[in-house]
Formats: sequence, structure tokens, C-alpha cells
Amino acid sequence: MKTFLKKYKHAWVFLYGLIYLPWFFYLEQHVTTKFHVIHTPLDDKIPFIEYFIVPYMLWFAFIAVTIGYFFFCNTNEFYRLCLFLFTGMTIFLIVSTLYPNGQLLRPDTFARENLFVDMVRTLYATDTPTNILPSIHVYNSLGAYIAISHNQKLRENTLIHYGSLVLTVLIILSTMFLKQHSVIDVLLACAMGAVMYVLVYMREPSKVTKVAEQTV
Repeated sequence: MKTFLKKYKHAWVFLYGLIYLPWFFYLEQHVTTKFHVIHTPLDDKIPFIEYFIVPYMLWFAFIAVTIGYFFFCNTNEFYRLCLFLFTGMTIFLIVSTLYPNGQLLRPDTFARENLFVDMVRTLYATDTPTNILPSIHVYNSLGAYIAISHNQKLRENTLIHYGSLVLTVLIILSTMFLKQHSVIDVLLACAMGAVMYVLVYMREPSKVTKVAEQTV
């Protein structure tokens, strides 16, 4: 263990979980009935498609594998990725705390019965329709893809580069087709991602790494 910690000193960054997880679960337990409903007429025109549960659930592996790759292979890019992700996640927590929000888009009944619908039912039972603004599924997917596209080795691997792009797009679409998020959540996540891209990836790597080491 000592050898591991000596080699991977940047593992301290994961201590952020001690801030994020308790805060997030507190919001999940307390923001249940009194919240601002996020909705736009466009949401009502988007059909429910249960098959999108597959890319939606792949999000967890996508983010974990991306973070893991940079953790073990490139410390500087790991710091940049975490600065991007954790800053957005913190903004999400602050927004959810100051502006309790949720959605009422989920269907009461399903037109079909199949394995994918059962998976969606399980998702609905374990994930509340609150604390959705902006969408972390969308934001973190963008962050993972940006990190991959900025790494020369991964960018030159056609399968990884374009595969991650397709997966990112499918994950973003899944949040709406599964009625997990409003279009507003998605657009705000994309806007926040664009701002953070400029702040994190358009600056000199050395400066970004220094900031990450101080703030993440």
C-alpha cells in the first residue's frame, strides 16, 4: 500500500468523494416534494424509448474507465479531467441546494413489457426525479470525451476516439428518451461544459495542473 501511495500520490484527489457523496445523498433524501419543476414543451414531444437504458447505464463504466486510465497513465491529464469534472459536480450541488429542482416527466405506465422496461423500472425506483439541473450524466460524459480527444494516444486510436464520441452522444440522448432529464438540464450541462472546456483545456497545461493541485 505504501508503495502504491508513493507512486500514485495524486490519489488524494479522490478525497473529493467525501464531500460530494454525503452532500448528494443529503439532497436526494431532503429534496422530495417541494422543488421547482424543470420543464419545456419540447420535453413532451420526446418519446419514451426504453432501449436507451443501455447507454445510460454504460455511463458509469465510461466515467470510471476514463478516470482510471488517466490516473494510471497520465498524471497531468488526470488532474485536468478531475478539475473539469469536480468543478461541474460542485456547481451542480450548489445549484441543487439553492434551487431545489426536479421533473415530472416519467411515464406512469409503459406501452411494452420487456427486459429494458424492467431495467428502467429499477432505475426509477433507485434514482429520484430530483436534483437534475444541470445533468451530471451529460456534463461528465462531455468531460470524459474531451479528455480522451485531447490525449494524443487515445485520439489516434480510431475505435476509442469515435467510439467514445458515439457513446457520449447516446448517453446525452438517453437522459431525455428515458425521461430522466429535461432538455433544459441537457442544454445547461452542455453550456457549463463549454465554459469549463475553455477554462481547463484552453489554458497552458502547467497552469491548469497547478490550479488542480490546489483546488480539486
